[in-house]
Amino acid sequence: MVNFYQDNADILFHMENLDLSRVIDLKEDEFSGKDEFPYAPKDAADALENYNKILEIVGEIAGEFADPRAREVDEEEAQFADGVVTYPKGIRETIERINQADLAGFTMERKYGGINMPITIFSAAIEMISRADASLMLVFGLQGLSDTIAKFGSEEQKQKYLPKFATGEVMGSMALTEPDSGSDLQSVSMRAHQDENGTWRLNGVKRFITNGCGDISLVMARSEEGSTSGRGLSLFIYERDQDMKVRRIEHKLGITGSPTCELQFNNAKAELLGKRKLGLIKYTIYLMNGARLAVAAQSIGIAEAAYRKAYAYANDRAQFKQPVRNFAVIYEMLTEMKIAIEAARSLVYETSIIVDIKEGIEDRIESHPDRAADLKTDLKRYTRLASLFTPLAKSSAAEMANKVTYDAIQIHAGVGFTKEFDVERHYRDARITNIYEGTTQLQAVAAMGGIIAGVVSERLSDYEENYDLTKQGETFKTAQQMRSNLEMAVSFIKGKSDSTFQEYHATRLVNMTCDIIHAYLLCRDGLQSERKANMARIFINKANFRVKSTLDYILTNDHSIIDLHSQVIDD
Repeated sequence: MVNFYQDNADILFHMENLDLSRVIDLKEDEFSGKDEFPYAPKDAADALENYNKILEIVGEIAGEFADPRAREVDEEEAQFADGVVTYPKGIRETIERINQADLAGFTMERKYGGINMPITIFSAAIEMISRADASLMLVFGLQGLSDTIAKFGSEEQKQKYLPKFATGEVMGSMALTEPDSGSDLQSVSMRAHQDENGTWRLNGVKRFITNGCGDISLVMARSEEGSTSGRGLSLFIYERDQDMKVRRIEHKLGITGSPTCELQFNNAKAELLGKRKLGLIKYTIYLMNGARLAVAAQSIGIAEAAYRKAYAYANDRAQFKQPVRNFAVIYEMLTEMKIAIEAARSLVYETSIIVDIKEGIEDRIESHPDRAADLKTDLKRYTRLASLFTPLAKSSAAEMANKVTYDAIQIHAGVGFTKEFDVERHYRDARITNIYEGTTQLQAVAAMGGIIAGVVSERLSDYEENYDLTKQGETFKTAQQMRSNLEMAVSFIKGKSDSTFQEYHATRLVNMTCDIIHAYLLCRDGLQSERKANMARIFINKANFRVKSTLDYILTNDHSIIDLHSQVIDD
């Protein structure tokens, strides 16, 4: 039997070594549910055992059930005829198995039928599902939108919708993008108005909606007549009826088993979620940050699948009377692929823990308002960290997946370019990860505020204070030098007081930041594992040159591209 949890030594390493004590305490509200719910943990050890059991179940479904069906899912694709969307057979069968295992309400509170898992465990589950079938993740992972209803909906809405998600009775989608508003969500034009009975009605078109055929959608629409900015937008819960038509589905390069739909709303009845005018600036930002972290985990799963196939092929394929993995040019590629995946995984889990703690503090304040004063400072800190780490995790993991899958095809050589080997599917599936839920370039813009404000420096200091990273010797000294180079780059850019110059270097600063955070996390992991320490050494030896060369370029104060790009590209 193949179990994608038990066969992954690195996920097991993290589950054994991650400090989840505060996450557990906050998620279980000091184990207040142990007498009310039969499966609620009694203490931290019980919670950790429960997490492992759940991940073993997910790993078995991914390895034994979803993975063998993935190629057929890709070939069959989602189908559309006479206004009806049909999932590939393998998707339907696996979702049924997931529902039978009571995994449809993964992060949802037990009182609504969920199993109350932290985001950190959800990230691990998403990775394993994505390793099996990236298309499947887009159905499984979208149950996470129920968290938005749980956080901002009324109790009546929670009681109405959440149990349906928990049983798998309904699947969801988030309907944000429109034909003329992609990343610029402030320009959404779909209209929402109240009829004579006070019922909200939606009119307009949404495009590129993942799983748009789902039963429940969170739809962003313009509720304030005459408005043009983001403050005129609200978020609505829409339950599928005859007043919304799926007009078409996209024919895509990858993730072909997941339907990406164009939707026409014709005076469709909906419910306001939360308050008016907060649809973009509060609710959708929360929704999309959750989706971005899910895509980061998805990216790792796709890369893991591609790496394993490349590793197996390199060991089996002989050229010049020896396996190709014996050639330095190949084992260097494999080594860098492996390190990149594990570095990304460390960052995704670190980000997930930060988000779990932030959300847990907010929940604690809501349920115990008498503790708000004590938790306010901590909440502010973790909110800053989540705002920085989420775009860093998404952008770096997605770019990593694209590089790893590209290299996996290269290692396969000619056969990798054929449909006979799965690496071409992984390559196609990976390509969307640095596009949807905000492109890598937009993630760089989102992360810049935290980098410039010193949030990353604050977190690196936390690592130095909480772990004896000096045990890594010269390896960690080099990581510290990388940090100094980042801080020099930030200081120089801040000193320019030039927003165009800052935007021009945004991606470079984000890449430097990711290299340094990866370096620190690998050094931290190296305290528990000699193999991880060796990874840290290899990674940092190369990353140091990347960071230094980036600093050198920034310090040249080169404006040539800023000044001359239009003469080059428009001529």
